[in-house]
Amino acid sequence: MTKEGDIKKTKIVFLILNKLPGPMRRNRHVLYLILSLFILSSSFLSFPSETIILSSANSVREDKFNLLLITIDTLRADRLSCYSPAHVKTPNIDSLASKGVLFTRAFAHTTTTLPSHTNILLGTTPLFHGVHDNINFNIKEKFLTLAEHLKEKGYSTGAFVGASPLDSRFGLDQGFDVYDDDFLPVGAPKLTSGERKGEIVVNNALKWLKGQQGLWFLWIHLFDPHYPYEPPEPFLTQYRDKTYDGEVAYIDFILGKLFQYIQVNKLFEKTKVIFTSDHGESLGEHGEPTHGTFAYNSTLWIPLIITIPKIKPNKVSQFVSHIDIFPTVCEALGIEAPSFLQGVSLMPLIRGENWPTRLLYFESLEAYYNFGWAPLRGYINGKEKFIDSPIPELYELSLDFGENNNLANDKNLGKYKENLNKITKRHSNPDKINARNKLDKNTLEKLRSLGYIGNPTAPKKEIFTEEDDVKTLFPLYNKAVDAYKHREKGEIDKGISLLEQFINEEKRIDFAYVFLAKLYKEKGKNKEALKALQEGLEQHPISYEILSVYTEYLMELDQYDIIISILTSRYFPQMEQDPEFWSMLGLAYLKKGNIEDSIMAFEKAVSVDDEYVDALFNLGSIYLSIFLRTKGQNELQKALRNLKKAIEIDPSYAKAYNSLGVAYFQAGDWDNAIYCWEKTVQLSSEFEKANYYLGLMYLSKGRKDKALLFFEKYVAKFYNSLSIEEKNKLDAFILKAKEKK
Repeated sequence: MTKEGDIKKTKIVFLILNKLPGPMRRNRHVLYLILSLFILSSSFLSFPSETIILSSANSVREDKFNLLLITIDTLRADRLSCYSPAHVKTPNIDSLASKGVLFTRAFAHTTTTLPSHTNILLGTTPLFHGVHDNINFNIKEKFLTLAEHLKEKGYSTGAFVGASPLDSRFGLDQGFDVYDDDFLPVGAPKLTSGERKGEIVVNNALKWLKGQQGLWFLWIHLFDPHYPYEPPEPFLTQYRDKTYDGEVAYIDFILGKLFQYIQVNKLFEKTKVIFTSDHGESLGEHGEPTHGTFAYNSTLWIPLIITIPKIKPNKVSQFVSHIDIFPTVCEALGIEAPSFLQGVSLMPLIRGENWPTRLLYFESLEAYYNFGWAPLRGYINGKEKFIDSPIPELYELSLDFGENNNLANDKNLGKYKENLNKITKRHSNPDKINARNKLDKNTLEKLRSLGYIGNPTAPKKEIFTEEDDVKTLFPLYNKAVDAYKHREKGEIDKGISLLEQFINEEKRIDFAYVFLAKLYKEKGKNKEALKALQEGLEQHPISYEILSVYTEYLMELDQYDIIISILTSRYFPQMEQDPEFWSMLGLAYLKKGNIEDSIMAFEKAVSVDDEYVDALFNLGSIYLSIFLRTKGQNELQKALRNLKKAIEIDPSYAKAYNSLGVAYFQAGDWDNAIYCWEKTVQLSSEFEKANYYLGLMYLSKGRKDKALLFFEKYVAKFYNSLSIEEKNKLDAFILKAKEKK
């Protein structure tokens, strides 16, 4: 065979590998089989020595480079002094920019954390991979990530992320040897907010980096500029009136430690660095305090800095986007790019070349998925920006980058809608990927603690009008939020007055009723709180937020019949995904003595979230109570199983330890009963009766010293509240414990 034929066959190998589905491409046995079929052919055996040969994935050539990807959450480009000196001095990031190419017009495709990082690491838009928001989405295993692609080429891969929107459960851990997402400090409650300071992330990343011998790909994600803005000292004092800027200054300081290590160890000479953010922050522009609702440049415009050894530093003003990062990495590292990538390599621009203007797709769908408001989608073409919504927007970016002059009313928007349809069709996945995912209670609580509030699966309309537009509804939502914020100033009465006035004039914001009810409750006006929620549910019969708060308040007031009536007479799609709904119903049935329906409800809660500790505890306790009445061994085993699992998930759950101690005692396992009761009294002072049980157990074992210790603890707390008979019995046990052996 000719030399050209051999090269053609080599390209066929690469083509076949590239066309394989993700799981097959990641299966070494499949790869070896394909390669063997070609290697064993006689023509391939005669492959000339001077032609290109397939290299082993683990071979390292001298011209190979490492890759460092740094993503800063919620970072506006204009807060870096290499972009604009007006706000924050960022000398360390500026130093990185001075070594590489700074893109002055880079854009995200989405305005929330998980979708944007998915765009970066998959090289496709949400239209292709299906991840549109932080809540209730995850990345399907079938997609090839940048980490998987580099791992196949012999790279060690490590990721160190700063907050729960990038928890490994969402799927971005695919391809990483190490995915460090331990957001909770040792001993922290399970529902602690899922974020950690940048210093911890960088320190962990450096520990990993110091252990690398061959090629590596390191991704570092810092969450600090995200709301709430709480920079540590001295940045809090220096930026007291501009705490967002203080967070930016802090991450620049922390990155200085990383860059110093790279500089001292001469890794800049062997490493290609990409620095960017997932999205920006509005900081009040266009009436948006943070991000995720609108799709203006305050949240879509991002910093992008790429450093490549021996490449001349430069600035590039052409419009680029997140999905261009993956193909750029491939060309920069000299590896083939997967065929599914939707972006283009930026290497021509880095080399000083030009290219034609492209349409850049974007969307902002947090309000659509969480509130049921109209979706926002659009595109940027370098000069103009079109935002499609019931109230469309069109901006001339060369004259109005801040998007203050909407030109849509003066234009025929037909061609703009047609362009959007074309790019939407071009980027859409023909397989119609459904990346929706049930979100467990703990993750949802963590996301809400970071400001991601809303209904997990808000019902959505098919047709939207101007009344559904985010520009119509978001100012109203903000007005209700501002009224509620008077609570933070201790002005609860003023907040109540403003919310009452707001609801009297405007009834479209369901959260207004929730805010009003919460303020009433703080004033001890439970009747008024329930009335506000009742009215809210009448106005918003599909508002799951109102329903959740309403049933919570009814539970606190022991209104079990009403809870059962409401929860069994209405249907919400969210019910199927919300373990709290079923747990609330289970508690109401339990309080009414309906054990059978209570068990069914708690079992449903556990089927939705198998780590929902409260439901597991309640199931265990119910089965234990049934055993104590019937002595059925099957119920005892179910009690043990559920209580043990609750403790495995939350080792600080004192109530579960107490009940498990009773279950072990009934099972004749005294050693485990003692262990559980000792854990109970260590963790909480609420279950002092456990001291009494421990005294009895140790007395029966002949450990009188230990028995006396626990009896005395019980006496100190409860003796005066005991009946005469109980006192006499306890006194007798204490005397026996004091007897000499």
